[in-house]
Amino acid sequence: MSMESIEYSIIQSILSINPKAIVSVEDDDVKKINWLETTPIAEEDILAKQKELKAEYEANKYQRDRALAYPSIVDQLDDLYHNGIDGWKTTIKAVKDKYPKG
Repeated sequence: MSMESIEYSIIQSILSINPKAIVSVEDDDVKKINWLETTPIAEEDILAKQKELKAEYEANKYQRDRALAYPSIVDQLDDLYHNGIDGWKTTIKAVKDKYPKG
């Protein structure tokens, strides 16, 4: 299975550094940032944050995979009722084993 990829925009990276930043960006280009009532952030810091956000997203892929693979809460409750806690743990462990951390 190939690792999915996501690109974080310049705006997302800026707001991750400074959630109160007021800026506009043309063509998602770090060289085309218009800082409005906000102290500018260095281009290299923005690009480093962009890279960090992407790495964090990719490192947590197992969480997204698990969320899709787990049975619904209704099905999990039914599993608990019919099979007890040990049966439920077996179901959940199968998903965790299929999509291990890191």
